[in-house]
Amino acid sequence: MSGEDNYSASPEPAPAPSRKRKSAAAASASKSKKARASTQNASTGVSNPVAKQLVQTVLDNAPSYEDGNNPQALGNQLVLLANYARELEEDLARGGGQAMVKPAKSRADLEAAADKLRRAAMSGIKKQMSWKPSCKMGSAKWSYDGICADPEVFGVLMGLDGPPTWKMKKFSREDFEEAVGEISASARYSDLEITSKDVTVRYSDEGTFKFSGSYGIPQPEPDTGF
Repeated sequence: MSGEDNYSASPEPAPAPSRKRKSAAAASASKSKKARASTQNASTGVSNPVAKQLVQTVLDNAPSYEDGNNPQALGNQLVLLANYARELEEDLARGGGQAMVKPAKSRADLEAAADKLRRAAMSGIKKQMSWKPSCKMGSAKWSYDGICADPEVFGVLMGLDGPPTWKMKKFSREDFEEAVGEISASARYSDLEITSKDVTVRYSDEGTFKFSGSYGIPQPEPDTGF
């Protein structure tokens, strides 16, 4: 045999396995499925039934979460969160997730929202008017923290011509009670009232507000000699 006959050629290497690619039809079907799911979620708002029920529970029981005895109450934050979630849910249901301009609230809507805040504030302040030794001198302290995300509503609450243009302002006791309501409580056979000459009102860009002042037994007016 010749040298050529004794030579055995090496076997050719097997071709590397190629990755399977999705067909154009499969890719298109996948995209369509995702689009349908996105549209369905947008049209129905919040898809988690537990979250939806929590939102409704907080909104239905807002006064109990806004307890003035707990200025740092997580409840206030829950109310704000629930209102925000509800607004998102309604916007998604109406516009399919697209940004929408909310219609301006009517005067009746503003007054209704302000009245709800007013009643919650009155209740919260009264709950703080418990007896303390400093009540004898009318120097016991009170403060109430609340949430009002709409500055126009807060303006109506405080009897302003529009949204507040300040972060802190002092209202006379008379002006404050004209806006919020006359506040008094009874303890140890004594009538307790707001006694501070002024009530400090704060409002932040984040939509939180704070009222603070003094309370106790009303003090007699100083004798001026006239």
